[in-house]
Amino acid sequence: MPDGPGDGTRSGTLRFEVLGPLRVLSAGSELDLGYPQARALLGVLMVWPGRPVRTSTIVDVLWPGRPPVSAPNAVRRHVGTLRRLLEPGLPPRAPGRRLLGRTGGYLLEAAADEADLLRFRAFGRRGMRAAATGRPEQAVRHFAAALRLWRGPVAADLPGPVRAHPHFAAVDREVLRTARMAADAALLCGRADQVLPGLRRAAALNPLDEPLLARLILSLAACGHQADALAAYEGARRDLAAQLGVAPGAELAAAHARVLRQQIRPARHRLPAGPPSPVRPFVAPAQLPPDLPVFTGRERELAALDTLLDGKPVSARPGPWGDRGSARAAPDALCDADAVPGARGILAAPAPLTGAHPAPAVLISGPAGVGKSALAVHWAHRVADRFPDGRLHLELGGSALGQAALEPAEALCRLLAALGVPARSTHAGVTALAAEYRGALAGRRLLVLLDDAACLGQIRPLLPEVPGCLTVVTSRGGSTGPSAAAGTAGAARETGSAACAGPAATGPGGQAEATGATGATGPATPAVGAPAGPAGPLGLTEPRERAVTGLRTLCLGLPSAEDARELLARRIGAARLAAEPEAVTEILRRCGRLPSALAVVAARAATRREFPLAALAADLAEDAGP
Repeated sequence: MPDGPGDGTRSGTLRFEVLGPLRVLSAGSELDLGYPQARALLGVLMVWPGRPVRTSTIVDVLWPGRPPVSAPNAVRRHVGTLRRLLEPGLPPRAPGRRLLGRTGGYLLEAAADEADLLRFRAFGRRGMRAAATGRPEQAVRHFAAALRLWRGPVAADLPGPVRAHPHFAAVDREVLRTARMAADAALLCGRADQVLPGLRRAAALNPLDEPLLARLILSLAACGHQADALAAYEGARRDLAAQLGVAPGAELAAAHARVLRQQIRPARHRLPAGPPSPVRPFVAPAQLPPDLPVFTGRERELAALDTLLDGKPVSARPGPWGDRGSARAAPDALCDADAVPGARGILAAPAPLTGAHPAPAVLISGPAGVGKSALAVHWAHRVADRFPDGRLHLELGGSALGQAALEPAEALCRLLAALGVPARSTHAGVTALAAEYRGALAGRRLLVLLDDAACLGQIRPLLPEVPGCLTVVTSRGGSTGPSAAAGTAGAARETGSAACAGPAATGPGGQAEATGATGATGPATPAVGAPAGPAGPLGLTEPRERAVTGLRTLCLGLPSAEDARELLARRIGAARLAAEPEAVTEILRRCGRLPSALAVVAARAATRREFPLAALAADLAEDAGP
């Protein structure tokens, strides 16, 4: 069994890592695992490598709640895609040697040194045997080796509803048990310093686990950090009172009392430490979602993003950038995020950039369904080679129904874990995490895509402004009319994100101009002041001098009628559009030229080629009602 996280990897083998962000590495490079459901499916198999997992369990994980009837077929398709990814050149329908079918399910075949979870469990078993036979020093060595493999929550980059499945929760509990056993053995033989880093990480992720916190406090005191031990107890006491309304239990209170009485003395003679853990080589993350197989239009927006990336001067001018003095600026203009919010009828154009420095962050803002995420992902793939140190992707959940938006601290922890840098502080605040994030990015060229932001307060700590790195943020644009008066506070209530609380951003008159109606010839241009979250402006409520510096905003409007027509043609064929031009015009009108709505209609038309487009248009009219 290799003795550290970087040992024992044979040339040409794969490495499966699930003790943290989900990763598969081949020859030191991270593989792009494709669609989120394919990643989740592989994650289910990776938490039980070598053991068959029933298809019904996979379906429950991938579709929490009520899965569709086609779920088993979708699982088979994802398995086929993953097989070709893990074994390039595998003939179609060949089973391969990695993802094997078993009666009623599938299993992942991985050697002991290829899966971090298998190595973690092997070290854990060795530690338990050593502890049971009275050899605490050897037990600490094995437990510490196991904890070094742990990079954060199991499959940390999978969506929350997926990770909530008992399949993943069981592995998280397994890691906690190992951390507790490591602390017990270390306190017994005076080697608490060997397991303290792992205990800190475990306590940071489980701040209400009293048995774990008691061991952390004792270990801090055993390492001579009595003040830190008392501070950890005080933080735990506050968390328990605030979140559960209870006082510390007997075990935690007893640990606190022992520290106060100085009954935990630092060991005078340290036992020789085990070999230092090898430095884990930096692996460039590849987390971008797959690019759309069909992407049309948006040439002006793509050119605008390319211009910012190249660091070329951008000035106010007619065309895609809008006209600074026009009462109706183009909705796809690029503007400063610190422009006066709510400017009545005027789209603030950017001041010219000086020098050849690319913008550190870009916000793509627009209404739901307009194609913000598709544009961001497509452009990110286009420029991926400009960022050789990797591409990160994180869903912020700003407009997710029924769940809170991701808090900045949790978002930073996930980004750090994806970079192989777990948070070190037991009660690290946002400021400390943001500083650690900047340090992890320093000297590297990474692209970070933050999808579906809720408010400025949520994304401000996530914009490191590190030279060579670019952050792309997407956020819904909302109405800027009277309903925006409760914008940012409403966003906080909708998303549950404390970072989004605050007064709404309004224009000089307390409101901004409302958008016009959508017609076949195009919508009335919205008055764009500040980009918006799910219930109003994105939180640009502070004075200009306190706004986020360097954040540029691409205000995304509806595609042109020509681009919308081309989207349909690319998906269902130009011949069908030419045969029924009136029906196509009606479909475009009923869909409001929204790319998401057009994609749904195109999918229906592509699967029912004998179905006239006029019938689809009639269905849309019937769904719309009188």
